[in-house]
Amino acid sequence: MDKPPPPRAALIVHAGAWAIPDDEREAHRAGCTAAIEAGWEVLKTGGRALDAIVTAIRIMEDDFSLNAGRGSVLNLDGRVELDAGIMDGSDLSAGGVAAVTRYKHPIDGAERVRTSRHVLLVGSGADRYLETHGIHPCEPEDLITEREVERLKELLAKGPQKGPGTDFGMDLPGDTVGAVAIDQTGNIAAGASTGGVAGKMPGRMGDTAIPGSGYFADNLAGGVSCTGWGEPILRMGLARRVADLLRDNNATDAAWIAIQELESRFKGKGGVIVIGRDGSIGFSYNTPAMALAYMDEEMEMPFIGGGI
Repeated sequence: MDKPPPPRAALIVHAGAWAIPDDEREAHRAGCTAAIEAGWEVLKTGGRALDAIVTAIRIMEDDFSLNAGRGSVLNLDGRVELDAGIMDGSDLSAGGVAAVTRYKHPIDGAERVRTSRHVLLVGSGADRYLETHGIHPCEPEDLITEREVERLKELLAKGPQKGPGTDFGMDLPGDTVGAVAIDQTGNIAAGASTGGVAGKMPGRMGDTAIPGSGYFADNLAGGVSCTGWGEPILRMGLARRVADLLRDNNATDAAWIAIQELESRFKGKGGVIVIGRDGSIGFSYNTPAMALAYMDEEMEMPFIGGGI
């Protein structure tokens, strides 16, 4: 009996699912392009899926146009609180950090937690753990941009908001970033990073740091990274649901079915990017746009799209 062909290396990244105004779409295209090119360079030279994920997400955390790392949205107190998570499909190890306030690259922190005895660290405890385990901190003020200071002022001037947990405003940034990769050995990894929702309650955590909700990777099924309204995604366990669907569906169908369930059963809005264990690529979203890019061994140029 002939052996099945080895999976093809592939990478898909996203920079959030929301309305993405016309004047911000070129910046989102540029952010996705830079991330896919950097991550693909890792994969095409035989690098690990995990390293491609970290490389791609770090690029987007450095992009002030996106809601991750420096330039992220501010909470009600005018501070940046960051969440990130990463998972290795070869051994199902996962790591996440939430509400960290002193790190430009929280995905580095998530990867450090993944290799520890922990799975999720939050707040001041996460900040302290990362500093004592080799992740260089910054001043909290270094994460704040004038754009987000003005955006928070405008938001607060509108009066009391429904806020996270009751609504997902399409006019607010939802550009969580994420990536899924499969390498030349067939190992799969997935991750995500975000600043959350503008004007959020301090301490609020969405889906991004939680394995099975914001991201999931399993070599027996595939990898998933999610973005959108965190509360319904958390209640659904969206990433794990997509992974379960991958066992009987291709990547495109698994993504579509899960987003339909997110909307119909949980009244949620968002998007998912997916890679199956064979290297097939899929995505789906029920917001006006979802910034994304993907590349595999059969393509000469990366695809950049998702309504942007």
